[in-house]
Amino acid sequence: MKKFIIAALLSVGTYAVAQQTPSMPERKAMMEQKKAEMERARAVKQQQHLAEMQKSLNLTEQQMNKIRVMQQRQMEERKAQLEKNREMQKDRLQAMKLKQQQKEAEMKSILTPEQFAKWQENRQKMMAQRQAKMRSSAEGMKMKRHGMHKKMDLQKKP
Repeated sequence: MKKFIIAALLSVGTYAVAQQTPSMPERKAMMEQKKAEMERARAVKQQQHLAEMQKSLNLTEQQMNKIRVMQQRQMEERKAQLEKNREMQKDRLQAMKLKQQQKEAEMKSILTPEQFAKWQENRQKMMAQRQAKMRSSAEGMKMKRHGMHKKMDLQKKP
């Protein structure tokens, strides 16, 4: 009975959270705001680190300026590398999509229309299962990170 009640509460809670998801423009605005906050925090942390270095190493102003320039250059290099990696990932994704289309065209030429339809249906089912498995494993990882899996284990024990 306890398990049923817990399962019912979890499903209702999950449904309530799912209904409160922000729209795409709201999500974009939230992401931009979070990105700006992270950038400000990084800049503050960098300034604190520089002040600590200056104090502990007894750096001159000229040395501090050189370090600032070096750090700025490294940050720009990291941003450029990140952009390059994103472009490479987009290229790989396009190549995978092209291969998938080629495979589908080849299967269509080999199979009868009924067989092809059934093959596509089976593929869709398999993809849905994979996505569900990935979602549940991602949720499990979130629970583990926040220590929620321990709470759930304690609730299961009589």
